[in-house]
Amino acid sequence: MVTFSQHFDLAKSQAELDFVDVTLARDLPLFVDPFAISQRVDRWSQDAHAQLLAFFQQLVDRIRSGRRQEARDLLRHLKEPNETRLGLSRGRPQGAGIGSFQANQLFHALEASNAVQTGFINSLEECELMIEGIGRDKISDLTTNVLRGRLASYTLEQCKLHGVPTRPVGLAPYFSLEARDWVNEYLELPVASGNPILLVPKAIARFDFSYNHGDYYRHYALDFLQAEHLAAGTSLVHALKNGKRKVYKTDLEKLFPCTKEYLFEFSKNHPEVLAHYRAELTTIEKRGLHSIVQPEDEPAIAGALRTALASIAPGSDRASDYHKLMIGVLEFIFFPFLVCPRKEQEIHQGRKRIDIVMENSATSGILHRLHDIRHLPCAFVAFECKNYSTEIVNPELDQIAGRFSPNRGRIGFICCRRFEDKARFVERCRDTFRDDRGLVVPIDDHTADTWLAMIEGRKRNNLDAVLTRAIDEVWVS
Repeated sequence: MVTFSQHFDLAKSQAELDFVDVTLARDLPLFVDPFAISQRVDRWSQDAHAQLLAFFQQLVDRIRSGRRQEARDLLRHLKEPNETRLGLSRGRPQGAGIGSFQANQLFHALEASNAVQTGFINSLEECELMIEGIGRDKISDLTTNVLRGRLASYTLEQCKLHGVPTRPVGLAPYFSLEARDWVNEYLELPVASGNPILLVPKAIARFDFSYNHGDYYRHYALDFLQAEHLAAGTSLVHALKNGKRKVYKTDLEKLFPCTKEYLFEFSKNHPEVLAHYRAELTTIEKRGLHSIVQPEDEPAIAGALRTALASIAPGSDRASDYHKLMIGVLEFIFFPFLVCPRKEQEIHQGRKRIDIVMENSATSGILHRLHDIRHLPCAFVAFECKNYSTEIVNPELDQIAGRFSPNRGRIGFICCRRFEDKARFVERCRDTFRDDRGLVVPIDDHTADTWLAMIEGRKRNNLDAVLTRAIDEVWVS
């Protein structure tokens, strides 16, 4: 089946793209996970999280205060988000089922929920644990509906980055954080076979939701009940031949069935278990283990990128090819710590441009420590790509240093082909850093090839240490 990248001739693998490379003929079984959004620290995710919280809190407040019609009004614009090509539909994209009928069901499910009425539930993803009739498909669809405008802005940036044509199209309304209501306007999107496409960042797409009521029931609620009955010595305790005592989960399941109403009651009585569950999911998210790119595919991708980089000759004739390739290389190397790349970002009212800007989403590693421990502003990281046949010198260094600011960030990378004397250029970078003009780190072909070779050799985990050394080579002077 033809993918988005194939249709628009991008010649890139999923690992080189920041968004989900959807198939155009049918949905991919992926979901937009609001918990994943809530745990990310990049600006796009934080703004999206604030928007989701505002919508959900407004909806819950109206239901709890008995303003039924106002709550229904807040759900009136939910529709099947076919534009993302994500979900469980079979055949052609159909969305997972939020239309007028499903919106009515959603309202009744929320209204009938004790978790909502008591104010116990406070996030959209918790609906998966405690509200019957609301699962990952509806939560994903609702999230997409609310964030439609923000996803459209992201889509436009990615299209600019990769040279994909767009045009104004009319879509269903999106929820506005400023207006606290639905807004309807034409949005710039790519169109394939007459159908608009809304791209989704791969960092927030999941094959399975983080929140899963079955996992919560089996591995947290039942584990807690096992320990509780064992400590109390109830009739469910069995004495084994070896002298050990045991409570079987099958016995507990008969007394405490896996229903969302029960999970609400359990969570209300034992909030520490729910807090522990959320904390463990947060830890998993911070490890960056969720990816729609399979780890076993990475060595082949890294090898292909090494070959592609070596095949591009230095010089102005191939500058565009080098720039296009490096966008994919940087995405592949730095994901999930750097996300949302944008091309030629204008600054100073358009008087200057930065080749590529990426948002810092790191919650661990050197890109996190630079901000959190070393106190170097780096919410955004700049990249300049120079396909020169000669060595880059001071003007190129001054160029990128002149683009730094506390708000944009004070770290950047210069990607180039080679150095006649790299030690001399690193010393120039040190001078720039000593003069408080920002931290500039060089990435020549040898460096990029070395990093890709590590991934090809299944040693991606060593990348952070190598990148730390490259940064410290400039920092420590």
